[in-house]
Amino acid sequence: MIAAIPERRAVTEEISGVIERVTFHNEDSGFCVLRIKTKGHREETTVIGSLPSVTAGEWLVAAGCWVRDREHGLQFKATTMKTVPPTTAEGIERYLGSGLVKGIGPILAKKLVGRFGAEVLAVIENRAAELQTVDGIGPKRRERIAHAWQEAKQVREIMLFLHSHGVSTSRAVRIFKTYGEQAIEQVQSNPYMLAKDIYGIGFATADQIAQKVGIPRDSSNRAKAGIDHVLLEATSDGHCALPLEKLKVMAVKLLEVGEAPVEQALSQMLTSGSLLLEEIDGEPLIFLPHLRRAEEGIALRIKRLAGGTTAYPQIDFEKAVAWCEGRTGKTLAPSQREALKTVLANRVIVITGGPGVGKTTLVNSILLILRAKGVKCLLCAPTGRAAKRLTETTGMEAKTIHRLLEINPATGRFTRDESNPLACDLLVVDETSMVDVLLMHSLVRALSNDAGLILVGDVDQLPSVGPGTVLHDFIESGVVPVVRLTEVFRQAAGSRIVTTAHRIRRGQMPDMREADPSKDFHFVERDDPEKIVATMVKLVQERIPERFHLDPIRDVQVLCPMNRGSLGVRELNASLQRALNPQQPGQPSVERFGWRFQIRDKVIQTENDYDKEVFNGDIGTVERIDPVEHHVVVRFDDRMVKYDFGELDEVAPAYAVTIHKSQGSEFPAVVIPLATQHYMLLQRNLIYTGITRGKKLVVVIGQKKALGIAVHNDRPQRRYSGLLSGLRPDRRAC
Repeated sequence: MIAAIPERRAVTEEISGVIERVTFHNEDSGFCVLRIKTKGHREETTVIGSLPSVTAGEWLVAAGCWVRDREHGLQFKATTMKTVPPTTAEGIERYLGSGLVKGIGPILAKKLVGRFGAEVLAVIENRAAELQTVDGIGPKRRERIAHAWQEAKQVREIMLFLHSHGVSTSRAVRIFKTYGEQAIEQVQSNPYMLAKDIYGIGFATADQIAQKVGIPRDSSNRAKAGIDHVLLEATSDGHCALPLEKLKVMAVKLLEVGEAPVEQALSQMLTSGSLLLEEIDGEPLIFLPHLRRAEEGIALRIKRLAGGTTAYPQIDFEKAVAWCEGRTGKTLAPSQREALKTVLANRVIVITGGPGVGKTTLVNSILLILRAKGVKCLLCAPTGRAAKRLTETTGMEAKTIHRLLEINPATGRFTRDESNPLACDLLVVDETSMVDVLLMHSLVRALSNDAGLILVGDVDQLPSVGPGTVLHDFIESGVVPVVRLTEVFRQAAGSRIVTTAHRIRRGQMPDMREADPSKDFHFVERDDPEKIVATMVKLVQERIPERFHLDPIRDVQVLCPMNRGSLGVRELNASLQRALNPQQPGQPSVERFGWRFQIRDKVIQTENDYDKEVFNGDIGTVERIDPVEHHVVVRFDDRMVKYDFGELDEVAPAYAVTIHKSQGSEFPAVVIPLATQHYMLLQRNLIYTGITRGKKLVVVIGQKKALGIAVHNDRPQRRYSGLLSGLRPDRRAC
């Protein structure tokens, strides 16, 4: 009996048996905890070790030694483990019913084994037509099962291949979907393609495989892949380019080689046109070509549009304003009247200003007057939430930019462009500070030559997540007329959220005096990170929902400066999920990519998925988890979107999100934890953006010192770009 084995036995031995249950399996690391039934023992044995994939019912052979864990008791700690498909009917039933194959759950597994016995796996693989003799399986279901079996088999082969090269296996499904049956062959021939083609796989992983399959460290392909990686990483930091010398230094450091291979690869990439070298304001910059083309395209188009005269009908300004005020019941302030006059006189214009300064009233007045004159107007915003808010404030339909430009899911390209322009006389773009160079280029390309363009946004907010500082560059260039609204109107001035945001914008600390509990902005001082977390959880779970009658999951949003650390998104999501949506016994859940997903979880889309029509930053709720069909259904507003388990790297829990990810959204209540551990990201535009996301309530919890650092730091990181240089009037528009 196992109980008789001495506690400290370090002798290596081998055990084998049927895997009764997979207690835990991490697809990223391969680490697993298994319960197995070994011959001659009545009790199950706990085995811990590492496997790329594992399924209940398989036969396990493990080599290792026995250890006694203080909490879990006696366990077999395996140094090597090997699994083979089961051969007994009982093992096969557990194997098939464990969720290995889409479409086969425990009930159907029992039926299949009852009909075919131990032959069932051979039937599925080689004689699938016979499956139709089982009650409940018709031609369509038979095809689905056969297809799912083949896919599962190939994904497991990819997992084994990756695992043998010391690489995480969690992306195996995505690798299979990208490359199909040629996946292993493709990866072996050029592993660096993985970093370009597979979301979530970086240069380090691809390089690890490359070293294992024998690609030399100083090879040209490796150097080119390293340079590409440095530039792509730079775009995720908002850069459109990098200075030549900086790029070389970063590539040499990444590749751990001398300068010669990097310079040689760089020369080849410039010669082939896969990179571009441009001198901008006396500085040599290296661009990825598509980003440089986007910048040049924006500059050319904006200067041509701005240089033209408006095609709007004749408008008697005083009459129009009087009529508009009569219709809305709102009297325009002198600053708004001047702004309206400027807008009506120009083809392209920027309207900027903070909260409560009347941007919405101005935009509504413009639309009311121009639509009365028969001007066809279209409205858009970068995110679904921003578009929805624009619809609510204007009463007109507003679309996301992707939907307005009619994205083609098959190609990821837009249907609307120069040859098929938008059918409008005026396009209004809200939340323009969020729009990066690639999206702005697509937008201006789709405008007809005589259309007007109004860009609305708060330039003091964070710049776009994607590359460039488009709104800032338009304002700085002097090419586009700018209406900057600064007057905070009486109704908004009663909000501490609004007054605090404007104080921060001017570099002043918020009013820290003991606040009236009925006010909408509060600072709660806590110095210790653990106390910050504890206070935050209590606020979100109890105090805010009780006092303001808000739903803690749907209505309260925690916003963080960064992803990592004890006050970062990852740790706070784990704490908030435990508090707000604890795991219920018997309720289905799925663990993938380092997260556990459960029904009712709030999740955020982390990349654009054109097939599903969900975009980076969209927030939804998990509605359904199907362990048999291997999918999760997420509700985004009124749409249901299905994800295969292998696609769950596209979403992450959203109880807490970064302030960057929250751009374009508003939430009834916002809670911002703030500490000096966020030092690298404590900037004025960051805290300003976070505070302006709250509609009814904003609570900042943390250290006064950290808030002071953020408020007084008005030196955002420089973004390397050529757009501002291209926009300047001395650059010709031809």
